[in-house]
Amino acid sequence: MVAAPPEGPVEPPPVVTELAAGRPVRAVWRNLLGGLTFRIGPDAPEDGDEAVSFVKWAPAGSGLDLAAEAVRLRWAARYTVVPPVLAEGEDGSGTWLLTRGLAGTSAVDERWKADPRAAVRALGTGLRALHEALPVADCPFDWSLERRLARTRARVAAGEVDPAAWPEELRPLGTVERALRVLEDPPPADRTVVCHGDACAPNTLVGDDGSPTGHVDLGSLGVADRWADLAVATWSTVWNYGPGWEEPLLDAYGIESDRERIRYYRVLWELSG
Repeated sequence: MVAAPPEGPVEPPPVVTELAAGRPVRAVWRNLLGGLTFRIGPDAPEDGDEAVSFVKWAPAGSGLDLAAEAVRLRWAARYTVVPPVLAEGEDGSGTWLLTRGLAGTSAVDERWKADPRAAVRALGTGLRALHEALPVADCPFDWSLERRLARTRARVAAGEVDPAAWPEELRPLGTVERALRVLEDPPPADRTVVCHGDACAPNTLVGDDGSPTGHVDLGSLGVADRWADLAVATWSTVWNYGPGWEEPLLDAYGIESDRERIRYYRVLWELSG
């Protein structure tokens, strides 16, 4: 399964129906762990405003920590544009997070898929703005290499890492052991920033004029080297727009490509889960 808009109708959990209070509800995203995002409000206009909200719902036992995301959103909202948290909670079926909509559409909306040059420009400039806006010294959240390596080792020990499921770019590594050897020899840190933590294309919103208008899905936000974000942001351009858009994203961010750091942080992304 790939994170993407769900195919076909999705019955919302009762708590989502309750939160909608009679307003239209539409499932707009399903993630890799079975979590769902629902849009509440009128279908037009597409841009988020006070009439539109979103509910993220995670089934019990999924491992998705929406409470952690709520804390991060509230902190980040002091410095940059992220979805305002309206409410959060849990019941026997799972947990939920209600946020207000933002202006703009996802960078993987069909409009932006048809104009990848504009989309990757927004991704690069938006990520740079996020890194510049969020203060490292005041950030209480950690997405450090050390923490992610510890998680990787735990996943390997639990048998949760399967080389057969790796993306094509990483398959030449062949084995988990070889991948771990790569991770045990990290490149020197470049610049420490507050990273998004999931800087894939769908998590940047783009306005009608092609400028970034905000970021969503900040559940892993934390302090780390900026290449932890850049490696994944560039990788996601291949998944969403096809080859040839990695360099334009880096140009928009204002940095030259660093293949060593990109390779390292992509291996870490895949193994840390």
